[in-house]
Amino acid sequence: MNLLAFDTSTDTLSIAVQRACQVLEHTGAGGAQASTTLIPEIRRLLQRAGLGLGDLQAVVFGRGPGSFTGLRTACSVAQGLAFGARGGRGIDALPVDTLLAVAEQARLAHGCTRVVAALDARMNEVYWAPFEWRAGEWHASEDFRLTAPEAVAVPAGWTLAGNAHAAYGERLPTAAQVQALPTAAALLSLAPALLARGDAVAAEAALPHYVRDKVAQTSAEREALRAAQAQRP
Repeated sequence: MNLLAFDTSTDTLSIAVQRACQVLEHTGAGGAQASTTLIPEIRRLLQRAGLGLGDLQAVVFGRGPGSFTGLRTACSVAQGLAFGARGGRGIDALPVDTLLAVAEQARLAHGCTRVVAALDARMNEVYWAPFEWRAGEWHASEDFRLTAPEAVAVPAGWTLAGNAHAAYGERLPTAAQVQALPTAAALLSLAPALLARGDAVAAEAALPHYVRDKVAQTSAEREALRAAQAQRP
């Protein structure tokens, strides 16, 4: 299977191209830089793999939750590449939840099978959700949540995975922790099962998954947050 995968939802840009069993990867700075480096790096990896867009079965991308700017970048690039492939006839796009990709990366890198995936949502909040690996696939018992770090629930014996610990440290619950991001390699690992399940969409339906409905706090909200932080012991 020939696939292109990328994620721009965090401060790390991750891209991978799969040609049959061969996988080529690129990791770089994300954030604001992703919009300028994503397409050139995709072209470079495709060239190294000896593939054109028309050779791909699908464009796989992290749909969120995550950085609003990053998600818009990923979706617009996925739409453009998927629509323009094969002389305009197009190929499928495969949106993948970033928290699911975090769980998969924790499994690939650390062997974790019961994971609470948690990503820094900025504004003193965390995106998180629990996933359990059973019978060769991930099962999610709850919808994605956006809460304060203190509200993240990690059952006994489960692992907290993601990048939230680097931002919030002791504000998160005490639990086994591993660093894991929604890497392009994790997206590629998830892709075959998701494609077989029928999760691929037409290019125009490659849309972000927003959990937060606002990106900025009002002046009053910022003042209230500063006052609350000042009162913490």
